[in-house]
Amino acid sequence: MTVKIVNRSKHELPAYSTGLSAGMDIRANIDAPVVIGPLERVLVPTGLFIELPIGYEAQIRPRSGLALKRGISVLNTPGTIDADYRGEIGIILINLSNESVQIEDGERICQMIINKHETIVWEPVMNLGETERGEGGFGHTGVR
Repeated sequence: MTVKIVNRSKHELPAYSTGLSAGMDIRANIDAPVVIGPLERVLVPTGLFIELPIGYEAQIRPRSGLALKRGISVLNTPGTIDADYRGEIGIILINLSNESVQIEDGERICQMIINKHETIVWEPVMNLGETERGEGGFGHTGVR
């Protein structure tokens, strides 16, 4: 699939790290390092603008290395970029560690995954079909 992208950052285009990677690394595009204190959140610009085809979304997800090593995650994970959004991609990072963390220009801060999705039409009904699970909710399938 081809996706149109405007790159106003100082960095290369998002890329897959390996041939079988699902996500592309996204880099911070900042003029000076950003310090995120414990439990603080910041919006980090990327300098990237995309035009997704109809029926697709981009999901923004944390990088496992940043989460494990430094306690940095994407706050609204997964963040969704809709096909009709044309603004700059901004990443909401949160520091879940007990120490301040510094983000540098060009640092890989998240990953982006492109997914197909469906647009549904609701069909109002009075009853739903029966299943073995029924109304069993949270933790129901693990209790026996």
